[in-house]
Amino acid sequence: MSRRILIAGNWKMNMRAASAASLAKGIVDAVGKNSPVEVVLCPPAAYLHTVSEATAGTSVEVGGQNLYPADDGAFTGELNAAMLTDVGCRYVILGHSERRQLMGETDACVSKKLHAAMAGNLVPIVCVGETLEQREAEETEAVIEKQIRGSLEGLDEVRAAGIVIAYEPVWAIGTGKTASKEQAEAVHAFIRGLLADMFSPGVAEQIRIQYGGSVKPGNAAELLAEPNIDGALVGGASLKVEYFAGIIAAAPSA
Repeated sequence: MSRRILIAGNWKMNMRAASAASLAKGIVDAVGKNSPVEVVLCPPAAYLHTVSEATAGTSVEVGGQNLYPADDGAFTGELNAAMLTDVGCRYVILGHSERRQLMGETDACVSKKLHAAMAGNLVPIVCVGETLEQREAEETEAVIEKQIRGSLEGLDEVRAAGIVIAYEPVWAIGTGKTASKEQAEAVHAFIRGLLADMFSPGVAEQIRIQYGGSVKPGNAAELLAEPNIDGALVGGASLKVEYFAGIIAAAPSA
């Protein structure tokens, strides 16, 4: 089946209000009104409202970089799903390797956030990926399977069809190194097979699986041409209109 390409920009802890608005407007202009590619911008929480205003009425969606799995309460510094939707979010990134490594998030933690996101009508982009040491030890598939089974724990087939998986090899994030198209496709195919086993082949065919890890205009076309790569979760290259627009333009139209 045909899955619509999803290109998401993870701005991480970058930008100021004026530059966030300018970048968002530049991307809106570059994408146009009838793009075959779905585009999502995930700015820092402080600028979600700014970016939502800049993209209002356009085809560009907005996403959060994280959420806390509670309806309300004494959780200083946290944002829940309702708060994200209130400021215009449709998507949320969960389990990014930086949060797993720097903030100690576990698969069980990601699972709780996943269910909270879906209960709040947000589409979760669930990140998984192995370190260089794990890849060199030929543990990639075991690591990915553990992360996916743990992060998607308790998810039923109906809801599973609506999630997004982002495969981001940790060794390729912000390093300038990129998995070859063959390496990336092999892991994406493995993930789709795993999802078929966990849910059903039909559901697995509906789930979009993005690649992330030093994606640039120069390597996007060959990656996005692979049959199981349904988009990209872009870091540094999403911070400049011309780079991000180049990645979007490199996506196949159908």
